[in-house]
Amino acid sequence: MTERPIWAPWRIDYILGEKEENCLFCRVIEESDDRGNLVLFRGRLAYVIMNLYPYNPGHLMVAPYRHISQLEETEDEAAFEIMVLTRKCCAVLKEKMSAQALNVGLNLGEVAGSSIKEHLHMHIVPRWMGDNNFMPVLAETRVMPQALAQTYDLLKPAF
Repeated sequence: MTERPIWAPWRIDYILGEKEENCLFCRVIEESDDRGNLVLFRGRLAYVIMNLYPYNPGHLMVAPYRHISQLEETEDEAAFEIMVLTRKCCAVLKEKMSAQALNVGLNLGEVAGSSIKEHLHMHIVPRWMGDNNFMPVLAETRVMPQALAQTYDLLKPAF
């Protein structure tokens, strides 16, 4: 089987852009504008947020409220809720976006690929057969079939 790497050249805007001085994940939980911040669900110890710079449409993240950077710092109850919410995200993406597969994982530390290394967060990236074609690879253009706001409106009721 041929490997299909995820190419995300449009993320350069995030990589080279001005970063928030404070923690994005902490700021979002303090604000009440869930739609503006793309927060889909708030649990007791963790929450679900859409990625503003997604690898694929529907790219979700689950983050604890507590500002921690390492998995071993997570309290058992919060770790459990993160996994329950991750499981919910997987079900929602399969149901609402017909995801054929999912990439789920943590990038723990900058060297591991974490662009926001200060605050632990789980990535859930929906995948479809052929979701990487010539456009992002050759033209550095990503075809996003749905705007973030429309994806939010599609997913929000499921949470």
